[in-house]
Amino acid sequence: MNGRAAVRTALAACLLLMPTLATGQPDAETRVLNYVRDHLQPGQPLVVTDLYNKVFTQPDERRALEKLYSAFFRIPLFVAQYQKRYGRPPRLNEIAEQFSLHNAAGADILLRVMESDPRVPRFLSRDSKTGEITKVDVAMIEGDERFGKILEHQLGGWEGRPAPDFNLPRLDGGEINSAALHGEVALLYVWFTGCPPCMKEAPDLVKLFRTFSGQGFQVIGANADDFLGLAYDDAARRGYIQKEGITFPVVRWTRESNQAYGGIAIYPTLFLIDRKGLVTSHWIGYVQPEELRRAISKTLQAK
Repeated sequence: MNGRAAVRTALAACLLLMPTLATGQPDAETRVLNYVRDHLQPGQPLVVTDLYNKVFTQPDERRALEKLYSAFFRIPLFVAQYQKRYGRPPRLNEIAEQFSLHNAAGADILLRVMESDPRVPRFLSRDSKTGEITKVDVAMIEGDERFGKILEHQLGGWEGRPAPDFNLPRLDGGEINSAALHGEVALLYVWFTGCPPCMKEAPDLVKLFRTFSGQGFQVIGANADDFLGLAYDDAARRGYIQKEGITFPVVRWTRESNQAYGGIAIYPTLFLIDRKGLVTSHWIGYVQPEELRRAISKTLQAK
């Protein structure tokens, strides 16, 4: 058995472990991924409208297709950002975590879709045995007409720039807008339910909010579940909020705010905003609590 055949065999075994319904049938996301895997043709992009109109006609399948389609165009940006931040490519399981996929096999299928699409630059290399990414050509993505400007906007010098205005609906009713935060130091924390690095970050933010809230500090937890097309409902979100002891306000992240803030590709993403409405710090991915503490304290002490 050659290397690529071994990979296909291993991934097929992984797919058998994907979640199934009570009937024993694969769930909608798995059905879509299995179909894509079986019908993928090198050099030919998938025509999503054909899949939507001719193949996947059930509501749950269409929701899964929309989620995967959204992830497909964000993966190059995520991979480039990850490489620049951590100095290495993301692993398949890390891609799966970021895009709320069932497991690494789903991430591999989306990478194969990307590699077969002539619209996407050939910016990465993969291990023929494991399927893991071995090299990322960030310069190629930055020079691409489709992805380059977006990546520049996402990573390019937020510090010192005015934070874009926002008006976001609260999970518990009402709204929070940026104007109401004028005169306070605010940490805008963009996350989604089930995101492992977000789950690691949340307890630290709870403690920091408890420490600094009496000094004019606010945390805004902007949940991106609906924007990303994830299946979590308000009951799941409230259960998580209660479990973590989150007392800072939680709002729904919107498409408009996502565009204004550069099109977020890595979760969590955090923006620290001073009393004048300027971004003083910008982080992507998990941030150590001491780094956050120092930045918050410095911004609170600034005139």
